[in-house]
Amino acid sequence: MVRQKSDSVKCSIDDFGITHERITGRAGLALVSRYLREIGITALLAKRFWFVKKHTKGTALVSLFHQILLFFFDGTDFHMTRFDQLKQDAGYAGIIETQADELISSHAAKRFFGSFSLVRVWLFRKVLKQLFVWRLKQEQPQIISLGIDTMVLDNDDAHQREGVEVTYKKVKGFQPLQVFWGRYLIDAVFRNGKAHSNHGNHVQRVLTDLVKLIRREYREDVPIIVSADAGFFDEKLFVLCDRLHIGFRIGGKLYEDVKAYAASVAKEQLQEFTKGKQTWSYCEFGSRRKTGSHFWRTIYASPHRSDDGQGLFEFARPDTVIITNLGMPNTITDMLQQAGEAFRMEAQQVIDSYHLRARDELVNRGLKDFGTEHLPFKRFASNAAYYYLMTIAFVLFEAFKYDLDTETVPVTWYAETFRRRCLDIAGKLVRSGGKTLLKLSQAAIDALNFGALWNQSAAVVKIAPSAGG
Repeated sequence: MVRQKSDSVKCSIDDFGITHERITGRAGLALVSRYLREIGITALLAKRFWFVKKHTKGTALVSLFHQILLFFFDGTDFHMTRFDQLKQDAGYAGIIETQADELISSHAAKRFFGSFSLVRVWLFRKVLKQLFVWRLKQEQPQIISLGIDTMVLDNDDAHQREGVEVTYKKVKGFQPLQVFWGRYLIDAVFRNGKAHSNHGNHVQRVLTDLVKLIRREYREDVPIIVSADAGFFDEKLFVLCDRLHIGFRIGGKLYEDVKAYAASVAKEQLQEFTKGKQTWSYCEFGSRRKTGSHFWRTIYASPHRSDDGQGLFEFARPDTVIITNLGMPNTITDMLQQAGEAFRMEAQQVIDSYHLRARDELVNRGLKDFGTEHLPFKRFASNAAYYYLMTIAFVLFEAFKYDLDTETVPVTWYAETFRRRCLDIAGKLVRSGGKTLLKLSQAAIDALNFGALWNQSAAVVKIAPSAGG
């Protein structure tokens, strides 16, 4: 064994000093800044919300929206005081392509969010729909599967905050209604905590507007299917979907007559469906509530095995009732057949697709991982504006990963992984030959294939200005 000398470490740091060079630990934000500029989102927001600035002094709206979107991408701290810290960082200003004197303070950010009224804050929904059409035209789906759910934003520690009320999760907060398409959040209604799934006519209005938007801006003949849990069980919603010529898979309630009929079905008439380690016994029939005017296709499924493959006692089986119009004599059935998607009407596929609603929960998880549940203001309208800009940034985050289409930044990354692996890179900004250059280590360039990301972040399709409702 070789004895180590006490002074054998030759690279120890003995002291520190100050540099006036522009350096940053968030060099990856340059890619996001470049992407946001190329797709035109900040110009779109500035045009939509022109009324926010009362005069020409101060930071331009385009720059203001650019900084706020990157504030959410950065994700270091979601308090308004974070803007004061960033304002002192010339390296951060350079990496997000902003003049140092244009960086906003926390007071400017508070004035910005405080300028929204309850009437005009809903304009953010138009932006979300515009982004939805942009993604539809980019990704060209043959069938559109939408999910509807609510998400609780836990603000239990809030004091005198408008709209913060007790939710079904027994915490005080907000409970927005959200609509999902795959990884994207495409529409949302920001609501108080007591607003349950079917509160008011929000769901009917949201669905009607989205279907009209898809038919007008994308394709008239594309099949649309909506999935939701039993919280959205409502005869009016079923009739609306039928009238809009869209399909639905919505959780039913275990009423006594439904359970009695399912129990009366002979065991030899039950069918089985197995996927992975899960097995269900199921039967299907038509059902109608006492106040309902229509019979709907009803699938009653009872699991035999849990996710881990263990058998379940009869009393422990969480039976599922699914109400659907798929496979009934209607327009959506014809559209699925014409599109070559008839298999989606099969009972086993309906059961499987209904249980895949859990992916919507992953979008909720992704949004909370990307942003924050704790909204910073007392006014409802200000918190709504903060929430909507956070969701817009989240949609752009998902679009960014998809559009770059590289193995080094996969679509499956959550925000935390993305920030650690892609954004947290040391960089140095230098001026040379009249140009600003971003210098990185060779190891960082190789690990991310930074050159390819840099080129692809600019080779993107702009958001169409005429899209949206």
